[in-house]
Amino acid sequence: MQFIFDPILHIIALIAGLILVQLALSSHGVLRFVGNLIFFLLLSALLLMNGVEPYSTTQPSSDLWHRLFFGLAKAIWWLGGAMMLVSSVRLFLIFEHRPREARLAQDLLAGIIYVGAALSVVAYVFSVPVGTLIATSGVFAVILGLALQSTLSDVFSGIALNLGRPYSVGDWIILPDGVQGRVMETNWRATHLLNATNDLVVIPNSMLAKTQLVNFNGPDETHGVTIAIKLLPIRPPAAIEQLLGTVLLSSNRILRNPAPLVAIKGLDSHGIDVELSFRVHDAGQAAAATNEIYDLIYRHTQAADVPLSAADLTLMRPVWQTSASQPDPAKAPWRLLKAMTLFSTLTEEEFEILASSLVRRTYGKGTEIITQGIKAPCLNLIHNGVVVVERHEAGMTTELNRLSPGDFFGERGVLIGAEEPGTIRALTFVVAYEVSAAPLAEIMRNRPALAEELGMTLAHRLEDERHLAGLDGPRTEHPESLARRIRHLFQLQHHPVI
Repeated sequence: MQFIFDPILHIIALIAGLILVQLALSSHGVLRFVGNLIFFLLLSALLLMNGVEPYSTTQPSSDLWHRLFFGLAKAIWWLGGAMMLVSSVRLFLIFEHRPREARLAQDLLAGIIYVGAALSVVAYVFSVPVGTLIATSGVFAVILGLALQSTLSDVFSGIALNLGRPYSVGDWIILPDGVQGRVMETNWRATHLLNATNDLVVIPNSMLAKTQLVNFNGPDETHGVTIAIKLLPIRPPAAIEQLLGTVLLSSNRILRNPAPLVAIKGLDSHGIDVELSFRVHDAGQAAAATNEIYDLIYRHTQAADVPLSAADLTLMRPVWQTSASQPDPAKAPWRLLKAMTLFSTLTEEEFEILASSLVRRTYGKGTEIITQGIKAPCLNLIHNGVVVVERHEAGMTTELNRLSPGDFFGERGVLIGAEEPGTIRALTFVVAYEVSAAPLAEIMRNRPALAEELGMTLAHRLEDERHLAGLDGPRTEHPESLARRIRHLFQLQHHPVI
């Protein structure tokens, strides 16, 4: 039974256990670190109990096989210590929750630890002077350095970029040649970007270290956007500034803080140059916000009869205006209906039916138009101004939507008999036209397919409000179900769209 207490068997068992730990726990950083630590402590205790000092060149036995085995055990001890330190480095960086960004730092530290362990094995196991070994390998190091000059430049540039931290994983950067994208990874040789077309762009670290770059996420993730437009000088600049301030006020995609700005940049006989400046949550939302602002500029300027600048005024007649002269107020309801996509498929006769039934309403700034939980009796079409939809719940106020000229509200009560999800309030002076249920019912009896179109429009509105409110999950209402509710409320027969 004496062989059971043989230290050689104990060391072999420990080595087998280390191999199993590395294979079984390769994807578990914490458990792998604990396993390496236990192996290192047990092997240290076992070697010291048998008179073997891993950090000494003396041999405890004159027997050749024992000397060979204990030499191997000392080498494994240094390797086990290196593995324990490397796993602790990996574990620390994982606890920092940024393992991908710190991959270069991880590899660099791991390389230093393993090189140190290898030199220790050479010094304490093979009794070779490390200084002499380094001196004799100097020529080889020079040759290798010249051969790997480009690679080493990328490596050291990567180290400098990680220390200087001009960007981090997840930041959106742009280079002078127009290459831009979100940083996905920085490794030994290159930085990987994911551009707007979802393609991977690989840029050598040495190139990034030498060039100028713009970080859209610094000092924070918000991104500034500037839009320049030119309007005809038919209104004073102060009135134009107020009009375009209303445009920014009606946006659902831009940040309210810092406040967006309207700046008059020039004035001549051809037009008023205006610059709109605003910020979005991140660079990825800049395109969508810009598109929304351009759409709002068009709608608000058409509603206010302020055309965009053109060499020939007759080329810029507003959609809601029949001539370049002052519009006819009596035709305002008809022009409003014509400009709304909700009624784009109606015939001229149906337009006249709706236009003749519209009732003009005006609301002062801050006026509560419809209270949350009320079934709106009429569909309201916005002609001028901005309204906001706010939900009040559990002492908190959540903004659901902002509506501008050409938008509508109150459709839930009229079309499906539902209550309003939030209070509708005027943010500016508002001019709106009411459409009662009776003319809508008359049109839908003659055109039952309109129920499907209204159901689709209402579904898009609900989805937009869910998105703006930050709600996730599947749709609560589908166009088909909304169309069925509209047909049921107006007592229409189902006519499938062909």
